Amino acid sequence: MQTGNDANHPLSRRDVLAGAAAAALVACGGSPMPGPRAAKRPNMLFLLSDQHRADWLGRNPEIPIPTPNIDRLAARGVDFTQAIVASPVCGPSRSCLASGMEYENCGVEVNRVPYPAEKTTCYKHLRESGYHTMACGKIDLHKGAAGRTLDGRKNMEEWGFSDMRITAGKGGGYFGGAPGPKEPYYAYLASLDPPLDRICAEDIARRAEPREENWWGMTEPCPLDDERYLDNYTARSGLELLERTPEDTPWFLIVNFNGPHPPMDITERMERQYRGPDRVIDDFPQPHGYSGPFPAERHIRIRQNYSAMIENIDRWLGIYQDRLRSRGELDNTIVVYSSDHGEMLGDHNRWGKSVPHRASAGVPLVAAGPGVARGARSDALVSLMDLAATFLDCAGLAVPAEMESRSLRPLLEAGRGEHRDYVRSALKTANARTGRFRMAQDHRYKLVEGFFERTALFDREADPLETENIADSKPGEVARLEKLFADG
Repeated sequence: MQTGNDANHPLSRRDVLAGAAAAALVACGGSPMPGPRAAKRPNMLFLLSDQHRADWLGRNPEIPIPTPNIDRLAARGVDFTQAIVASPVCGPSRSCLASGMEYENCGVEVNRVPYPAEKTTCYKHLRESGYHTMACGKIDLHKGAAGRTLDGRKNMEEWGFSDMRITAGKGGGYFGGAPGPKEPYYAYLASLDPPLDRICAEDIARRAEPREENWWGMTEPCPLDDERYLDNYTARSGLELLERTPEDTPWFLIVNFNGPHPPMDITERMERQYRGPDRVIDDFPQPHGYSGPFPAERHIRIRQNYSAMIENIDRWLGIYQDRLRSRGELDNTIVVYSSDHGEMLGDHNRWGKSVPHRASAGVPLVAAGPGVARGARSDALVSLMDLAATFLDCAGLAVPAEMESRSLRPLLEAGRGEHRDYVRSALKTANARTGRFRMAQDHRYKLVEGFFERTALFDREADPLETENIADSKPGEVARLEKLFADG
């Protein structure tokens, strides 16, 4: 039976609507979160990257990447070291987050399936309770051309946002049908003098084929400068949304970055930060278990580009917190950084995501703000989808009974403690031997069914790289963990 937070939702929606500010919760700072009759509801800033694996942070001495702002966020908050996603690919993972549901119940099996119109979101719950909710960037609740509009506001009402500027992936906003801008970012590039929309789209197209060789292996800079780079446009869009927030209204903003998702398209400035002359960072480890065609120096360049994209996002985390400080809002804002899934980077001879290994399913998760313990490192088992209940709980809302998400608020307050007895992840994917896999892990073991030739059990303590299948020698553990699938 899972340990959970079944009694940690102090206010119903009726309480919040009736009591307004007097019935809400404060959700930041270095002391415990105030009780149900505190004076002000917290703002919430959620920076969500795409494909940032859990170990690629400044706190890992094996990876020479500067992430000073994520590190500072962890120093004034809680760093969750064992976070995984409910499904390790963009659309399903973000749908699990939005719905607060496990993969089997989120309504989105694969990327091409749009988020079900009949299924509500945690964002909508926040908006209906009085929050001004905002989103920008690649939210991935609707993949493909049908979900794109030039203003980036399609599905805004259904998803639960008060203001929105949604963009496509790096190459998804130009080609497809007649060439031309189909969403805000490529419309912006087209408005420049000279226009850069086609130049950018063709650069992305060159990096797409052949897939593995160019999507990851093509590491030369893109034709855009920093001002026109997609993640920087996304970040500026979020700041513009923030400036439009109504006074005396609590707000929620999710900023969806495209990086460090491939292709490895960095700007010339970002390249100079890793290959000189500004500085050189090249002491990256080689991928584990790789036997493909890339030589060691190519892996270094790939990892430099991947790190440069992460460092650029980290830079924006600092800019956002500075902006909140200048607005006088940082002390009443919960700030969260995470990612929708990881990246294999050649480990186990694989690239991308959609596999059950930790590099694919594990993500960073750091949160800080008023009421959050400072400088805490939590090894609790948590899922990215738990943020749905966390946001609602910190807003003073009862978490809907149908949600499988569990609020992290008790851990944020205490900086320690258990959360779940186990976490799960699953995906329908051609990468799996059976076309679909599911995994369950506790603090010691991980069980994977459907992905490999046979059921696999890994000892997460003795074998963190997940190289040895010990299922045959541990039939009792296999049987125990298999029951978790039935429980789920």
